[in-house]
Amino acid sequence: MNFTETTLPGVWIIEPKVFGDERGYFMETYKQDLFEKYIGKINFIQDNESCSSRGVLRGLHYQMNEFSQAKLVRVIQGKVIDVAVDIRKSSPHFGKHVAVELSAENKKQLFVPRGFAHGFVVLEDYTVFSYKVDNIYAPQAEKTIAYNDPDIGIDWQIGKEEIILSEKDKEGSLLKNAIVFC
Repeated sequence: MNFTETTLPGVWIIEPKVFGDERGYFMETYKQDLFEKYIGKINFIQDNESCSSRGVLRGLHYQMNEFSQAKLVRVIQGKVIDVAVDIRKSSPHFGKHVAVELSAENKKQLFVPRGFAHGFVVLEDYTVFSYKVDNIYAPQAEKTIAYNDPDIGIDWQIGKEEIILSEKDKEGSLLKNAIVFC
């Protein structure tokens, strides 16, 4: 596995070694000792999966306080633009983001630490998105930042008219008005 830290300290791209032949392929998607060597000790407690069609945008989500979550995300089928936004007021990178293409083809993964909002937009129909989390889902602690916040300036690489949002995501706060981490 290759671990590359992004321009936002703590956010990592992880590229597994893929062994393929005429039968298909094999890869290790998570290896605790390497993860701890590069990123640190994280106790993942749950795996989640979603399936979405092209244009679905989920995010930018995060949970506050004792319910904050770190995530290790990847795409099993299809393609997304995956985004992490630093929402720690004390960080010199507050309000900055990284966007990474994750696909079944490139097999990249993204580690998003606590203190970051996370979201993705689906670029291919029938995209299966999988992620590990280190804390439970707590709806009472969940917050959403507007995907189109001009102060963040994310290029989702898809036309605005193609974006499909949940009601919750339509109500996302601007970062300047959001409850965030200290």
